[in-house]
This record gives sequence, C-alpha cells and structure tokens, in this order.
Amino acid sequence: MSLFQVIIYGIVQGLAEFLPISSSAHLEVLPRIMNWPDPGLEFDIALHVGTLLAVLGYFWKDWVQIIGNAFGIKTGINSPDRVELSRNPHLLWLLILGTIPGAVFGYLAKEKAEGEWRNLLLIGSTMIIFGAIMWIAERAGRQKRDLSGINWIDSLLIGCSQALAAIPGVSRSGITLTSGLFRNLHRDTAARFSFLLSTPLIAGAAVLPLLKFRKTGGLPHDMQVPFALGIVVSAIVGALVIGFFMRYVRKSSLVPFAIYRILFGIVVIAVALFRHSAG
Repeated sequence: MSLFQVIIYGIVQGLAEFLPISSSAHLEVLPRIMNWPDPGLEFDIALHVGTLLAVLGYFWKDWVQIIGNAFGIKTGINSPDRVELSRNPHLLWLLILGTIPGAVFGYLAKEKAEGEWRNLLLIGSTMIIFGAIMWIAERAGRQKRDLSGINWIDSLLIGCSQALAAIPGVSRSGITLTSGLFRNLHRDTAARFSFLLSTPLIAGAAVLPLLKFRKTGGLPHDMQVPFALGIVVSAIVGALVIGFFMRYVRKSSLVPFAIYRILFGIVVIAVALFRHSAG
C-alpha cells in the first residue's frame, strides 16, 4: 500500500465516520473501484485510533462534565454550550445504556459484518434505504428537545438504532442522528448525542483489536509508517469534519446528505450489476 493510498484512506475515514454517509461503505467501495489492495486489519485499527482521537479531542470537555455530573463533582467547565449537560446529571448512565445494544449486536454480528454483508448490492441498498429514512426524519422531526431532556427511552431507542451500524452502508452517525430527529431532538442536539454515544464503540473498535494485535507480535516493520500516517490523517480530518458538521447542523438540514446517500447507493448498485453481468 503506497503512502498516497494511506492518505486517501485516512481522508475518507475522517470524512465518512463523522458525516452521515457511512465510512464502512466508502472504505469497502473505494479499493474495489480503484483496484487497490485491501488495507488489512492493522490499517483498519489505525483508522479507528485516528477517529477516536478526533472525537475525544473535540468532546473531551463534554466528557469531563458528564462524568463529573454523574458523581456530583464540580469540574469548573461552565461554558454556555454545556449548560444542557449540567441539567442532565444522568447522561453518563444514559450513554452507557445506549452503548449496550451496539456492543452486543456488533459482537454477535462480527463475522457477517466482516464477511457476507460486505457486498456491493447490500451496501448500495442500505445507503438508499437509510438515506430515504433520514430525509423523512428531517421533515418529520419537530426539533424541540435538547440534551437536558434526554431520557432512558431516547437513549435505548437511539442505542438500538446504532446497533444497525454494524451493517455496511447504514452509518453510525447517520442512523443515530435520524433516530434523534424522530425523537424530536434539535438537529445539533441529535448530532452531539450521536458523537458522544459513538465514542465508546469507536474506542472498542480501536483499542481492543490493538491490544490483541500487540499480543500476537505487533506491527510488521513495513506497516509502521502507514499505521502512524493513517492515525494522523484520519485524526486531523476527523476533528475538522466534526467541527464543520456541528456548525452545519445548527442551521442547515440533512437533506443534502440524504440525497448524496441515495445517489451513491444507486451508483454502487449499478457497478455491482455491471460487474455481475460482465462476469
């Protein structure tokens, strides 16, 4: 794998992990279209480490306040955009509750998610279906609730929807955002809760395989530079994308992302059918 390919993979991961367009779909389609080699498990770990650093770097003050609130500790972080957090002292436990469905389903579906579900027809179909659902949620959601009003029903429903992100093409941020809109959360509140809820699962996808991998011998010498570069690129791009997206959703709709998903899905299905007929 060339350094150019490493950079492109890192950019795609940083963009698609935090925009509601599915990183798994794009990272599965990209090497097939470009005839690039499969980046492999080691590089997949690097990309997840990078996006974990991005989301923690952007939301670390939120996490400090959420944990402090849960245990009655004064954190000294009282900026205006975190007032909502102080009004919901149960948010840490709600995030833990919401994480459980995704962790359980991800564990049970791991083999299928890494095997038979990674086919272009399924990816194209999920991009279209969940793009259409996102469009409906954008139109139907009343957007009148913030983080201070999130309850265990919200957390469980959004967490169950996050479990579907194990299916390539669904998009973790996309499905949780969509569910938040159906629960009448403000768009930016749904995005913020989505990113907070994704953090433990991204951490699991990054840290657990990394620990296991280190026990089996560590990185091959020729993977050390691509691994480090993949972390840096995906972390920088991811942090920039989170900042952009959080500003975007305060004023603008998700419809452009829904349209992109539908068009991307149509192209992927067309490619899959063409390859099938040609084969």
